[in-house]
Amino acid sequence: MRFGCCGNLASTQPGGVGLEIVKPAAEFGYDYVELPLAEMSALSDEDFASLRKTVAESGIHCEVCNNLFPASVRLTGADADFGKVEAYLDKALARAESLGVKAVVFGSGGAKTVPAGFPYDEAYKQVVSVSRIVSREARKHGIMVAIEPIRKPECNIINSFAEGVKLADDVNEDNVRVLVDFFHLTWEKEDPEVLVKYGKDYLIHVHFAFPQGGDRIYPESLSEYPYQPFIDAIKACGYSKRISLEAGCKPDFNTQAPRALRFLHEVF
Repeated sequence: MRFGCCGNLASTQPGGVGLEIVKPAAEFGYDYVELPLAEMSALSDEDFASLRKTVAESGIHCEVCNNLFPASVRLTGADADFGKVEAYLDKALARAESLGVKAVVFGSGGAKTVPAGFPYDEAYKQVVSVSRIVSREARKHGIMVAIEPIRKPECNIINSFAEGVKLADDVNEDNVRVLVDFFHLTWEKEDPEVLVKYGKDYLIHVHFAFPQGGDRIYPESLSEYPYQPFIDAIKACGYSKRISLEAGCKPDFNTQAPRALRFLHEVF
């Protein structure tokens, strides 16, 4: 198992990329970092070159990118523009490949949320079509696609791991699989046994955090939350790839990150 941390929720700097955690993450012993693609795509060429240099000098790689699409690239509804989607992916995925990214996370709740009054069935067909576009473009760069189910307060389509599996089936591409995020799974009250049922064939990436109300922070102990059924399900389905901490840090990254990494090694 490889353990990483996401830059977006841990970021304290303008832009929300989380570049400031890369060097400390390497020093603490993390295997990789996961940085947000939408935010990196918005950088100037000069700033992105600086980011690449920082990551290259850190000693670890950006193996995964989350936040595939910004909310401004509409994926559902009457304003969905697949030409704009392709143009965005052309730049974004090229940048991802230049960082050595192996997988991108397709959650993008803001971009994917179905507009009020728009037929859900039609929106679902749009999501399938967009996912096929993402698959095709990602394949050119040797990148896998991880569908991320998101809790209903953040998105009104593809909310459970089981729904993510259905979407992957409907897309029917071998580089499209499904992510499980413990925070979203818990919020939606989805039984972790769904991972035992589908995980072997579909699970490609994991996001993990301590759910604290509507927030998420770095975990430290089995006593703070009933993690065990999820941990058992992850092990039972034979998953052995990557687990990323996607959470904020209290009081700060340098305090929480080493503790959380020790916890991940202990339980997984």
